[in-house]
Amino acid sequence: MQPSKLKTLLVYKYLEEYSDEQNPVSSAKLIEMLEEKGIKCERKSIYADIAALKEIGCDIITSKPPFGGFFMASRSFELPEVRLLIDAVTSAGFITPNKTASLVKKLEGLVSANQAEALTSQVYLESENKCDNEEIYYIIDTLYEAIKEKKRVKFIYRRRNIDKRERKAYTQKTFLVSPYALIWKEDHYYLVCNNDKYDNLMNLRLDRMKMIQITDIPQRPIGEVSEYKESFDSADYSSKMFNMFSGKTDKVRLLCNLELREEIIDRFGTKIPLTAVDINHFETTVNAAVSDGFVSWLMQYGNNVKVIEPHYLAEMVSEKAKLIVSLYDEK
Repeated sequence: MQPSKLKTLLVYKYLEEYSDEQNPVSSAKLIEMLEEKGIKCERKSIYADIAALKEIGCDIITSKPPFGGFFMASRSFELPEVRLLIDAVTSAGFITPNKTASLVKKLEGLVSANQAEALTSQVYLESENKCDNEEIYYIIDTLYEAIKEKKRVKFIYRRRNIDKRERKAYTQKTFLVSPYALIWKEDHYYLVCNNDKYDNLMNLRLDRMKMIQITDIPQRPIGEVSEYKESFDSADYSSKMFNMFSGKTDKVRLLCNLELREEIIDRFGTKIPLTAVDINHFETTVNAAVSDGFVSWLMQYGNNVKVIEPHYLAEMVSEKAKLIVSLYDEK
C-alpha cells in the first residue's frame, strides 16, 4: 500500500481509537503517532487527510483552542449504547466470567480509549452468579443452526447434586430433542424444544448443556406438540410462561388490588382489560400457562391477588398456601 494511503487510514484509526469530544487529538499528536510508524509528514497533509475522510462521510469535528484538534463526533455506537450493551453482558448469568470479560473488552473498542477507561471503572463483574460452561458460544451457534435446518439435537444435560458432604457434583442425562426457539428470559437462556417421549413443549437451560451435536433426524412439526400450527411464536409463548414452567394455556380471571395495576400491565401488556370493581380493586382476564411457576408467581402478591377463574387454578393456589402454612405449623 502506498504510504499516502496508509497515512490516511492511520489518521482515521487514531481518531477512532483515541478521540472524543472531551479529548480531541491535535495535528501535532497525529504527526507524532505517524512518525512512530515510520511515516513523516507535515501539518498541511494532516488537514488534507481530514478533508478526505470528511468527504467520504466521516463525522470529524475540528475543535477550537485551547484544546485544538480533531475528534470523531459520531460512531456506529454511541457511549450510552455501549454502556447499555456492557450492562446487559455483565448481568447475563449464562455468560461465563471469562467470556464476559472478553465481550466487555470488545465492546469498549466501540468507543474512544478515554471513554472506555471511564466505562471500565464503572463496570462491576459478579462472577458468583455466572455459569461455568465455556461451551456456551458453541452451544448457541449449534442450536441456531439446528433450528434453521429443522434437525433434532443431542446433548448431555447437567443438574447440580445435593449431598451432605457439600460436594460439587452433577447428575447427567442425555437428551434427544426437536429445537424450535431460543428465549432469553429471567436472566437465563432457554431452548424451547420437544422431547420425543411427550407431545408437548419443554424449556431447557443452555448453560446446563454439554457435548451438543446436530443429528440427521428431522424435528417434529410444531403443530404436533403445541398450539402453534404453522410456526412457533416466541413472543406469544414467552408472555404466557411463568418462571419458564410449561403448561396448558388457559384464560385466567384475576381480582387485583389497585396498587398492582402497573405490575400487571408490565407483565401482560397494555392490551389486557382492566375493569374497576371498587375503589381498591380491579379485574382482568389474561392468557397464561397454568403451572407451578404461575402459582408461585401469583402467591408472591399474597392477598393482593385472587384467582376468580378457572376454579382448578384457585384450588392449586389454595393447596399451595395450605402446604406452606403446615410447614410452619410443625412442632
